[in-house]
Amino acid sequence: MTASSALAAGGDLADGIARGDRRALARAITHVERDDATGRAVLAALYPRTGRAQSVGVTGSAGVGKSTLVARLAAEQRRRGRSVGIVAVDPSSPFSHGALLGDRIRMQELTSDPGVFLRSMASRGHLGGLAESASGVVDVLDAAGYDVVLVETVGAGQDEVEVASATQTTVLVTSPAAGDEIQSMKAGLMEVAQLLVVNKADLAGADTAVQQLLALLAIAAPRAWDPPVVKAVARSGEGVEELADRIDEHQRHVRDARHADAERRTLVEAQLVTLVTAALSRRALAEARRSGALGSLIDEVVARRRDPRSAAEALLAGIAATAAGDPAED
Repeated sequence: MTASSALAAGGDLADGIARGDRRALARAITHVERDDATGRAVLAALYPRTGRAQSVGVTGSAGVGKSTLVARLAAEQRRRGRSVGIVAVDPSSPFSHGALLGDRIRMQELTSDPGVFLRSMASRGHLGGLAESASGVVDVLDAAGYDVVLVETVGAGQDEVEVASATQTTVLVTSPAAGDEIQSMKAGLMEVAQLLVVNKADLAGADTAVQQLLALLAIAAPRAWDPPVVKAVARSGEGVEELADRIDEHQRHVRDARHADAERRTLVEAQLVTLVTAALSRRALAEARRSGALGSLIDEVVARRRDPRSAAEALLAGIAATAAGDPAED
């Protein structure tokens, strides 16, 4: 597809989205996921229409009940008269890059609601738990007029911090059974979360889990927003109304004139850094494979003539030299 035809196709899809065409919305998201020329044209056309939706990321380890909580939260937002877009990121196979997309199965009751748009995405091996294009999909759903966009991540534990670069509000979900995990949490995930949820609060140990989270927050660096801790039982819906209220409170904080510019700049910086890092990584590794440098260094490490860290440094030096137009030295 030529650049002009991709631009035209992107414009047509953007116009369809503005008319409320769900098929155009689905096709546009597919192009954004592929990061092709049409997808980039769609994002360029739609971006001026973004900024109205609440964007909420829900993260946490596997098994804490994120999918059930997201489904309940979406139902609560619908009860409040808000339309909801859901981006459910599922783990993908490292071999086929396919995904089970189980969240769509668990949220079947939402799919018949015309006020809900559910999109499952494969993580494609992305380490932060988010497909690289997830922030673009959030923008498309925002521009399509959805009042709330919920992003449920894979569930990679405390390393799963990239949700903060795609959404305004990050909800960290844990459970009473994750006591050791709570004790071992370090700065990363705790620092990006604006709300903390102890799900399955009907189980023994829920109060202890809450106290552990409050203790961690007490020793954290001061922030403009103090993250509240909410107890919930997603299966019954207990605590979901309070969670929605707390999300609204944080969204008002984000949009307050005193904080809005700084919050927006922080979010945009995180998005740009994430996108640039991914693009540079792809280009650098493609060049390293094309030139044979990656294969040669792998051979040296396999033969134990070089250690992995020095090999990585050599690869980086070669990439930098290639970018500068100079021959690389080992």
